[in-house]
Amino acid sequence: MPLTLLLDLDDTLLDTNLPAFMPAYFQALADHVCGHVPSEKFLRALIGGVSRMNENADPRKSLQEVFEDYFYPKLGLPKDELQAVLDDFYDREFPRLAAHTSRVPGAIELVDWAASVGIRIAIATDPLFPATGTQHRLRWAGFDPEQFELVSSFEDFHFTKSHPAYYAEVLATLGWQDRPVLMAGNDVQRDILPAQRLGLKTFLVGSETASPPDGTAGSGSLADLRRWLESADPSALEPDFKTRDGALAILSSTPAVLPKFLSALTSDDCRFEPTRDDWAMNEIACHLRDTEREVHALQIDAMLQKDDAFIPRPDTAVWASERNYLDEDVFAAVDEFSAARVALLNRIKDLPAEIWNRRVRHAIFGPSNFTEVVGFAADHDRLHLQQVSNTVQSLAARRV
Repeated sequence: MPLTLLLDLDDTLLDTNLPAFMPAYFQALADHVCGHVPSEKFLRALIGGVSRMNENADPRKSLQEVFEDYFYPKLGLPKDELQAVLDDFYDREFPRLAAHTSRVPGAIELVDWAASVGIRIAIATDPLFPATGTQHRLRWAGFDPEQFELVSSFEDFHFTKSHPAYYAEVLATLGWQDRPVLMAGNDVQRDILPAQRLGLKTFLVGSETASPPDGTAGSGSLADLRRWLESADPSALEPDFKTRDGALAILSSTPAVLPKFLSALTSDDCRFEPTRDDWAMNEIACHLRDTEREVHALQIDAMLQKDDAFIPRPDTAVWASERNYLDEDVFAAVDEFSAARVALLNRIKDLPAEIWNRRVRHAIFGPSNFTEVVGFAADHDRLHLQQVSNTVQSLAARRV
């Protein structure tokens, strides 16, 4: 069974020496812009912007937008006055910081082997850097960024790695394929525990690793990771998304990812149905919006009102034809879905444990509880994002 391998970059595939690298990086960046803004003011704004990115939980705002909404007002400068200077830094000055890093033994061999046996590889690096900076760091590690199906960066990701929703966003961007997944990285707090909270199996990388957290599937060097993968039972690496944290992470990731799939599509593309039985993008987006408003929100209402509530589940499959979804504006539908989803998340994310354990009676599944019903909504998201991903692939094949 094919595996998806999520690999951290810094101090996993690349010895970044963060205690030396980060001060050098910040100082070089401040020096590069000092003709436009005082260094101390710049660094305060930069550190504050990074903090805002780490805190972001709004799936409608990319980390770049979160950073820039804080950074430029703090500098008192418009973006267009400084952007070219920053772009020049990442093109010309950032590569000099390679001197603070070194290649990790076995990293190239691991990636080459994984690709040769059909493992799908994504670089799950904290998306705090622009894509240009991350691509440089991959080259320092000995890789071509094009080797990987996904490399996360702040332009198009919405959560940092302290959030389980980051890992859900990675898998959603990959199309939520039904296959085993392993996250491998060196940082317990950002690589291991948040991935486990989503429901992923994890491997803690480090030659001197001792006593990894409970639930970690394995630990050791990159050579150990390869040996471990060669002997692992893929079925033991199937994710388990059935927890409160897992469901919330998936529900948070969908409004972040759906616009990515639509970003390069035309209105005609969004009305394309791969087969007679498939839905077009318009239909999927409108279905998600109306299900969020008219099913999920009402189910939450019922479950919050009392214990052992009856949870209806209307037949939504007929809505596409009845409501003529093909003639709707897909981009407006996505915006409306996202607003409804954020409203639902705000209602449920901080509910106490006794509510999440509350018993209910589901119209289709019978005796259930609050957590499981929210999990059904997350499963519904994953199903339709698989549809979206397959439709995008069909459109790409059609153009060839």
